[in-house]
Amino acid sequence: MFRIGGVRKDSVVTSTGEPRSEAARSTRADAVRSREKLLAAAGEVFVESGVDAPVREIAARAGVGMGTVYRHFPTRADLVVAVFRHQVEECAEAGPRLLANTDSPLSALRQWIDLFVDFLVTKHGLAHSVQPESSGFSALHTFFLDRLLPVAGELLDAAVEAGEVRDGIHPYELMRGIGNLCIAPDEDPRYDPRRLIGLLLEGIRQPQAS
Repeated sequence: MFRIGGVRKDSVVTSTGEPRSEAARSTRADAVRSREKLLAAAGEVFVESGVDAPVREIAARAGVGMGTVYRHFPTRADLVVAVFRHQVEECAEAGPRLLANTDSPLSALRQWIDLFVDFLVTKHGLAHSVQPESSGFSALHTFFLDRLLPVAGELLDAAVEAGEVRDGIHPYELMRGIGNLCIAPDEDPRYDPRRLIGLLLEGIRQPQAS
């Protein structure tokens, strides 16, 4: 123990009597939880309403004030990029978990693709907030591939080994094909990308797989 300005360091407390170091840790933990809540809420709103949804809608979904949103994410681009990275991580972590908790690797692949499609809605909207030719956009695209290609490969390999999916399908081909199906030039109600993705998955199944 030592003294700073005549006060023992371990005796420094807040006005509530809590040690200052513990109070700082608690404040940081609260900030992390607040940020995670905002990212989850923004992801949901972006899927439902697009990345141009009002910030007040995101704040209301997260149960926080507008000031809290801007304190964490000063611009819309900051928020969209953070949601992008957050959802990439969620997709990456979901793959092994689905494989471990699902009876069929093909079923795990299908569930993972559902999550991937939800994410793609946000990804395609990113172009409105970050210029595609910018270095930041390129870095995000590289991050996206580096994190998700191995997960898609693991799911495909497991399904092939289980005899549920045809061999010879590359993870990049599958992800690129799904991504292209999710790009719609307009809000045509006759176009359902999830239905076409379902047909794509039927096409890569082994004939005897159920």
